[in-house]
Amino acid sequence: MNNEIIINANPEETRVALLELGQLAELHIERKKDISMVGNVYKGKVVKVLPGMQSAFVDIGLEKATFLHVADVYSNFDDHVFGEDIEETLNLHLPIEDLLQEGQEVLVQVAKDPIGTKGARVTSYITIPGRYLVLMPGVEHIGISRRIADETERARLKDIVSSLKPQNIGFIVRTASEGCTEDEIKKDIDFLMLLWENIQNKKDKVSAPRLLYSDLDLAFRSVRDLLGHEVIKLTIDSEDEYKRLVEFVNTYFPKLIYKIEHYDGPEPIFEAYGIELEIPKALGRRVWLKSGGYIVIDQTEALTAIDVNTGKYVGKATLEDTLLKTNLEAVREIAYQIRLRNLGGIIILDFIDMEKEENRNKLFTAFQEAMSKDRAKSTILQVSELGLIQMTRKRVRESVLRNYTSAQKDRQYEKKWKDNDNSPSQCRRPAL
Repeated sequence: MNNEIIINANPEETRVALLELGQLAELHIERKKDISMVGNVYKGKVVKVLPGMQSAFVDIGLEKATFLHVADVYSNFDDHVFGEDIEETLNLHLPIEDLLQEGQEVLVQVAKDPIGTKGARVTSYITIPGRYLVLMPGVEHIGISRRIADETERARLKDIVSSLKPQNIGFIVRTASEGCTEDEIKKDIDFLMLLWENIQNKKDKVSAPRLLYSDLDLAFRSVRDLLGHEVIKLTIDSEDEYKRLVEFVNTYFPKLIYKIEHYDGPEPIFEAYGIELEIPKALGRRVWLKSGGYIVIDQTEALTAIDVNTGKYVGKATLEDTLLKTNLEAVREIAYQIRLRNLGGIIILDFIDMEKEENRNKLFTAFQEAMSKDRAKSTILQVSELGLIQMTRKRVRESVLRNYTSAQKDRQYEKKWKDNDNSPSQCRRPAL
């Protein structure tokens, strides 16, 4: 598959686009002043335990205390590992007041950035991603990416990791590991173990709240997470960032160095690749289908609702056939838009109601298949009698719409500030 990664990097923000067969499939944005905290590990302090909500608030040094649910707490905080009996521990369902006390210092990792009015969410189950593996301290478990379909390859990778992994450490084998040699996997294990040992050493020397480990920035994460076998090249427009990427890849992933290119064309890189014209598709409320039907996407803080309409499409056969064709066309566009816009949380899909159960089953199967390309974890429920599909998709960062509207407000604020001679009395910062 001729996929490409295009990176537009400037002093204010970095934008990463994943193109699949020339079409924009994913768009990621990270502003320098608002870098994502997901994956960062902190030594925090419990500031409030709420038995009624079975949750706690943990101070990790941010403006708002972070949220820790009892499902994300394990009992062995003294050693900061899960222990080999993790499944037994998880099944105890201990109340949070028996696990945490106010003032207690805990090791936590940011699972979700602050979104809207909500503060960050943290977990005490630490995971550290590498190029080929994800390290899970204290878990005697080896998982294999579901995207590695070949059973022989799955068994080979599991045998390699089993023979190399330290005791009381678990790993998830990532899709990028398919076809890797034992030496490549060993290097990744050694690197991840070094990171974990550094976290442990820092934890013992500092008091809470304190950052112990910071995940890679967006450009480096793109190499680690997106530059797989199916991506033929990564092109970046900043010469300084290009040099950083080359140094990073040379050090950790030398086999990928031939895929990194520097763009120095006369046009801005996103315009040269036609990406700038595609971005409005990730922002508009209405998206037209080729048949003349359309979908409407409404985002709220609690959920996202997507409505399917026949629009101008009147069909050629029966009404049921018209509705099925519209729904099946909408399925592909909805799956594409969910991934492109980075929609997460609860998503309600309101398809046009069809009478035949056979057609509802076709719709559900088609949607499952369309969502199979998505790297984010999702849970999809069967089509209801009203034609609704309810689903959840893992959300760890803001959607593209919220990122862009937030950036636009910042630009308006900065322009007003300059226009008013930098006078704060003439310009108020907009609420985000």
